[in-house]
Amino acid sequence: MFKRNGVTAHRGNCADYPENTIPAFKSALSLGADWIELDIHKTNDGQIVVIHDADTGRVGDRNLQVSNVTFKELKSVNVAHNFRAFKNLTLIECPSASVPLLSDVIRLVMQQNETRLSIQPKADCVKEAIMIIKDLKAEKWIGFNDASLRKMKEVKTYAKSVPVFWDRPADANIDRDLQLAQQEGFKSIVINHNGITKAKVDKIHKTRLEVGAWTVNDVNRMKSLLALGVDRIYTDNPRHLLQLHREK
Repeated sequence: MFKRNGVTAHRGNCADYPENTIPAFKSALSLGADWIELDIHKTNDGQIVVIHDADTGRVGDRNLQVSNVTFKELKSVNVAHNFRAFKNLTLIECPSASVPLLSDVIRLVMQQNETRLSIQPKADCVKEAIMIIKDLKAEKWIGFNDASLRKMKEVKTYAKSVPVFWDRPADANIDRDLQLAQQEGFKSIVINHNGITKAKVDKIHKTRLEVGAWTVNDVNRMKSLLALGVDRIYTDNPRHLLQLHREK
């Protein structure tokens, strides 16, 4: 049975491992987050790959534009490079890592039945991602999240049973968003944590939707959001949030 602890490991456990890499995802699985979030783009040869930015400059040892290169070319970039340098780690402590395929991460998650995977499409590749999910028969492990109403409606067009977590800015019009979320059959509204109030939480709960908060790494802020009744927190530090839940 899938866990229900309200902990989404943002880009995997990226406090301890390079974001959106297999080690970060394996760590999030071992910690016991109930969801892992990742980001996808599409390469020049049509491969759906897991990376947040449109290029590798922020994380890698070289800067390549994902949409301009083949997957083989993209794999040559060490996307653990800047994490290792920032953390002052050795190559043994933080080995090289390459951008994974979405299909490889889905296969990893499908090896267990406690943690699910929320996919954020950073490029126009929702249809291709859902084709992969259906080919792997992975629907029950998968959700989607993004701020784009168009993309999230597209998810529901191709895979009605897949849950959608709709990301919203701190100053979003909550009444309008709730109306749209209910109309489209979304599961949750996920608000930038700076915009969350008790009144908003109560209003969302009255519609039977879940309330999420992104992205929270400070433990005291996690505590305050949980006290407000937030159901789900997206965090780079799933270890800290899980410890709070254990203490409760």
